[in-house]
Amino acid sequence: MAMNERRLKQRSEIIDGKTIMMSPRPTVNHNTIIVNLSILFGIYLNGKKCRNFTDGVDVHLDEKNRVVPDSMIICNQDIIKRDGIYGAPDLMVEVLSPSTARHDKIRKKALYEKHGVKEYWIIDPDAKSIEAHLLKDNKYELDDVYTVLPDEDWEEMTEEEKAEVALTLKVSLYDDFIINIKDIFRNVTTY
Repeated sequence: MAMNERRLKQRSEIIDGKTIMMSPRPTVNHNTIIVNLSILFGIYLNGKKCRNFTDGVDVHLDEKNRVVPDSMIICNQDIIKRDGIYGAPDLMVEVLSPSTARHDKIRKKALYEKHGVKEYWIIDPDAKSIEAHLLKDNKYELDDVYTVLPDEDWEEMTEEEKAEVALTLKVSLYDDFIINIKDIFRNVTTY
């Protein structure tokens, strides 16, 4: 396969009018997290107005910005078109990989904030953690950092320390949409 053919097949995003090549294939842990989220989101959203989508769906935020988030929830059905999403989703999720971590934490966070994405999660598969950012007054505020603690760490903690640990994450779109953090990282392993 010629170099130009490979480049055409490689996935890309456009941010501020510049084409950015994406990692060609996700890792097993990356994929596991996306599948877990899809199941959790899908079960909760069944029969509700909002819909979830996973990796592979283009999001056209404007003429100069097209991204492909790892997962998202959309409540405004009018922005869902046959070839992608045209407007800001309500929740966007990016799962970090070594080649995209800086991009996801800086560029995409600023882009999603600018376009009014209400909630943005940055998931680190290696640390088994989630940074949840909520849009307040057009600026992201860190809601919390949610982390799966190893059982041996949990057992060594005092009751006061345990009380400070967030074991569940509330999705801001619904009052009763609460996810156990361990369910997001189910079957994620260290290699």
